[in-house]
Amino acid sequence: VQLQASGGGLVQAGGSLRLSCEVSGRTFSGYDMGWFRQVPGKEREFVAAITWSGGTTRYADSVKERFTISRDNAKNTAYVQMNSLKPEDTAVYYCAARRSGDMSTAHSYQYWGRGTLVTVSS
Repeated sequence: VQLQASGGGLVQAGGSLRLSCEVSGRTFSGYDMGWFRQVPGKEREFVAAITWSGGTTRYADSVKERFTISRDNAKNTAYVQMNSLKPEDTAVYYCAARRSGDMSTAHSYQYWGRGTLVTVSS
């Protein structure tokens, strides 16, 4: 399974970005998808996750009401819409795919893409 994240960039506080994660190599619909983020010197942090059917989503408290995760199985792509961005959202964002385990735990994810940098200026 290969994952390719895109959509990062520089945005002012209060702005929005949508990250995409295109998956190839296996049946996308069989995998739950997650987004994590990391800043230098800190551990990778859970952001959001969605089950393979799209029926269940989970969010970190820090992004609830601001971020929305979704997926389009026909396009083999997962998304996270990020609104009302804050400077503390600045990080490298990673998408990941998993078959089982805790949706919010990085160790549960078997496949990872390269990150995409999001920078929020104040």
